[in-house]
Amino acid sequence: MGSGDMALPSHTVANGEFLLDSGTARLKELGYKQELKRDLSVFSNFAFSFSIISVLTGITTLYNTGLKFGGTVSLIYGWFIAGGFTMFVGLSMAEICSSYPTSGGLYYWSAKLAGPRWAPFASWMTGWFNIVGQWAVTTSVDFSLAQLIQVIILLGTGGKNGGGYDASKYVVIALHGGILFMHAILNSLPISVLSFFGQLAAAWNLVGVLVLMILIPCVATERASAKFVFTHFNTDNGDGISSKVYIFVLGLLMSQYTLTGYDASAHMTEETRNADKNGPRGIISSIGISIIFGWAYLLGITFAVTNIPYLLNEDNDAGGYAIAEIFYLAFKSRYGNGTGGIVCLGVVAVAIFFCGMSSVTSNSRMAYAFSRDGAMPLSSLWHKVNGQEVPINAVWASAFVSFCMALTSLVSLVAFQAMVSIATIGLYIAYALPIFFRVTLARNSFVPGPFNLGRYGIFVGWIAVLWVATISVLFSLPVAYPITQETLNYTPVAVGGLLVLIVSSWILGARNWFTGPVTNIDT
Repeated sequence: MGSGDMALPSHTVANGEFLLDSGTARLKELGYKQELKRDLSVFSNFAFSFSIISVLTGITTLYNTGLKFGGTVSLIYGWFIAGGFTMFVGLSMAEICSSYPTSGGLYYWSAKLAGPRWAPFASWMTGWFNIVGQWAVTTSVDFSLAQLIQVIILLGTGGKNGGGYDASKYVVIALHGGILFMHAILNSLPISVLSFFGQLAAAWNLVGVLVLMILIPCVATERASAKFVFTHFNTDNGDGISSKVYIFVLGLLMSQYTLTGYDASAHMTEETRNADKNGPRGIISSIGISIIFGWAYLLGITFAVTNIPYLLNEDNDAGGYAIAEIFYLAFKSRYGNGTGGIVCLGVVAVAIFFCGMSSVTSNSRMAYAFSRDGAMPLSSLWHKVNGQEVPINAVWASAFVSFCMALTSLVSLVAFQAMVSIATIGLYIAYALPIFFRVTLARNSFVPGPFNLGRYGIFVGWIAVLWVATISVLFSLPVAYPITQETLNYTPVAVGGLLVLIVSSWILGARNWFTGPVTNIDT
């Protein structure tokens, strides 16, 4: 994108003997000291976002939703609809990130774009939606890994119909706690080590998709016809919903849930070289490459789908876990046993593990920045950086909060589902707020960075804001009729409850002391 006349000067300036990194220079202009180690390349920055989006994670764990609501049509076409609009959100975020490359990311942007009068409230709202949304993402990613491990154990011990071991909810929560503990330990390592894991995660996702999309349909003895894959619309959802438009819209949930978390590129900017250029590149490339690879994975897997009701039936060997059953059946039908399918599920499990690891990284950077500005209880504790320049307390706090959120699954899966819904809606509200301020209050005052959309910035921003408003409504719709205590969609209750908490904490106290982002350079 060409820089307009308003663009900031290039910040690689001679500072005594050495050239100051453009991201460091910009951070200094914004009023912050360089405290984290600036060691990430553009590929590392991309890798963190790409491994959090993790198409293997989102599609595998939510494939049931897509199959149930609309089947192959909502999977294959819904992916591009959600992907296309997500790109508008990403482009707007990238433009703002280029101007303000700080770890705080979204809430810092909101403060700058809302203007002095609204800055404290705007950044308070955005920051809390962002951080709670991120905690919910970590919770759901690691919980879905615990559930997948449960299915792998079930299939490995003979499957549901062969006397396999079906772990209880207590075993699943114990697995979840163990996974989070490992993620916290990995995130306590220096950023250079994490960067290696991040790149490995990106490569694992890319190669994993390529292998599975070719292997599964090739091994399967029965394959779906192209006509079935591209035109079959499944209305048999057993949930009393017959409107095709409604069903298709509910099927979008899988795609939109998968395409979240790319704000990681913004949260990693204080550790990325030339972040005013490479942060935006990380956001856009992670979304673009995820759209392409996600679609390829969906297409490959869907060619192995022949009997949708059977795949969704809780009495199949995988206990109703559609992709696990597809993998298992493909190998069992050809080789007489499903071991190969279990190995393929292992490939996905590793991708989900990396996804959770990168989620904790992104969470902790957000907590570090938010507490640096005094917004969190015990802020001075979460803002501490250890000798390796890692915000260590923020890492462990993020893992602990995510574990507490998952404990709701012991009470009811409905409550847990509501927690997880905050992951998508809460995050997207945090994405939309700074974009909304950019196209309204800061319409004429926004000073773009090296990456900018020029005269299209306002147009792209409005589409992004309208899309977030749309999905917030869609994800709050009932997913089954008649509506009972079990079938009620608690998403609006969870997100509305969070909104009430954030606003009331502001009115009752924070407005008296929280002033928005605080500079920490002594002028």
